[in-house]
Amino acid sequence: MLREDSFIQRFLFDALDIRGAVVQLNAVWRAMLAGRRYTPQVRDVFGELSAIAAIMTSNLKQPGRLTFQLQGHGPLSLLVVDCTESLNLRGYAKASDNASASSLPDLLGDGRMLLTLDVAAQQQPYQSHVPREGDTIAAVFEQYLAQSEQQPAALWLSANGDTAAGLFLQKLPTADERDPDGWQRVTQLAATVGNDELRALEPATLLTRLFHEEDVRLFPPRAVTHHWPADPDKIDTMLRGLGREEIDAILAEHGVVEIHDDLSNHTYRYDADAIDALFADAPAPPTQH
Repeated sequence: MLREDSFIQRFLFDALDIRGAVVQLNAVWRAMLAGRRYTPQVRDVFGELSAIAAIMTSNLKQPGRLTFQLQGHGPLSLLVVDCTESLNLRGYAKASDNASASSLPDLLGDGRMLLTLDVAAQQQPYQSHVPREGDTIAAVFEQYLAQSEQQPAALWLSANGDTAAGLFLQKLPTADERDPDGWQRVTQLAATVGNDELRALEPATLLTRLFHEEDVRLFPPRAVTHHWPADPDKIDTMLRGLGREEIDAILAEHGVVEIHDDLSNHTYRYDADAIDALFADAPAPPTQH
């Protein structure tokens, strides 16, 4: 039976000053994939980026919204994942039908990644280009976190059609004072994790299995959601802005006007009657003076 829960659970090795988190996206991940026909390679990269987006958003010092955008000229031309401070997740991939490259550089081609942080207290979002150093999403973010936070980090990510999951570890500044060998020991143990374990085991079970000789303090889990209701009013306003003439031209060519909101994964369809009703209800233009 497929699991429904989607969450992130942080933990701490108190005696080692190493922190971490386990994320598992189940029903949320399946909802993000619904109706989308990605190749397994694109799907898995999308899932791994979704998992790390949840981890990084939950670790923000100031609550905010994180958006990751991967662009390239390879078979995977665009990948976007967006996570709010409440861990409400959405995203999509734009890729060729046969995108089957086995490594991230081959999928993206000459790609780049942009991270955007939107915090309510700041007038402008903060943006940072993430160096694409590494053949996997995990390797890219290990490098980025080590450079941006000046502390080593380690990631293990796994995704399939049912679950996207991740294990995150980060060395805190005083770790070497507490135990000079602690970081090496813990990361070597974590590296033994299997993909099935990462996707299926409860965090307490997973951490006990990996670090049975270490004292690990688990914090309460936080739910991850995918709650982006349809917003037909926004689409109505957009279509009215295009004007009746352009909309009628689309109707004449296709017989229907179809708009897909890629990020939230909603499709809006308007037939001729719906378009008549849309423009009949359109607000009157402002009076010119």
